[in-house]
Amino acid sequence: MSKRHLAFLAAFAASFIYGVNHTLAKDIMPTYIKPFGFIMVRVLGAAILFWITSFFFPKEKVDRKDWMRFVLCAFFGMTVNMLMFFKGLQLSTPINSSVVITLSPVILLVLSAIFLKEKITWLKGSGIGIGLVGALVLILFGAKTQENAPNILLGNLLFIVNATAYSVYLIIVKPLTSKYSSVTLMKWFFLIAIFTNLPVALPEFLEVEWTTLPLSVIGVMIFVVVGTTYLTYLFNIFALRSLRPSTIGAFIYLQPLIATSVAILLGADTLTGIRIFAAALIFLGVYLTTKRKASAIE
Repeated sequence: MSKRHLAFLAAFAASFIYGVNHTLAKDIMPTYIKPFGFIMVRVLGAAILFWITSFFFPKEKVDRKDWMRFVLCAFFGMTVNMLMFFKGLQLSTPINSSVVITLSPVILLVLSAIFLKEKITWLKGSGIGIGLVGALVLILFGAKTQENAPNILLGNLLFIVNATAYSVYLIIVKPLTSKYSSVTLMKWFFLIAIFTNLPVALPEFLEVEWTTLPLSVIGVMIFVVVGTTYLTYLFNIFALRSLRPSTIGAFIYLQPLIATSVAILLGADTLTGIRIFAAALIFLGVYLTTKRKASAIE
């Protein structure tokens, strides 16, 4: 198998893990662990794994002037982003979370236009509008309370905050990626994230009755730490060696398909007409937003 084929396999594996995570992580919240406590487990585990990994790579010194950007990256990428996603997942459904997350490229484009002065063409503007309508349809009309989804409206709104925070993270981390190795960035981001999450996450973390947790729940926690947090990042880094970032980014659209299939198979969620309609609008909006014309002038 060629390196390019392995890169595609790695990118698919990362999206598959993310897709499965939507259902598995929700399945144990809040019965065994509350969402903020779960994030504490996630950042602690990831920090340990990345620091162990860093011992096998050359040591890099962080410039003093970059520390504030490191803190901001940890705050938006490993604190607000994660806290909002897991809390939203507790309140809403796996299918909703996987659909809303595909708005990330649209949100990123808007933020890039604001902060990086990137041009928004009429085609991209139309995509933003259509995607926004799809998100509003899903949030406002798909908000039927379920037994395992006590506040779908609020949960869906938190997914939007999650996607926005992650988009901000992608913008502010960009200058650092050309200066430091990925392992260096991740080990410091997750270490800082332990402290930025601590005030909110520690109380729920301490509530967990660790000695009484079923093995299946411990297995899900390990999956989220090792799979969803650590391995997915390494898979994407490996894929980047042979594929363009835009190609890897396209794999995010597999998440709704995988998450929906897993949720329905496990009986954790159902597919409705309003969700299909909202998803279609969001996908069309994202397609128009990321589409490039053949001509140089848009």
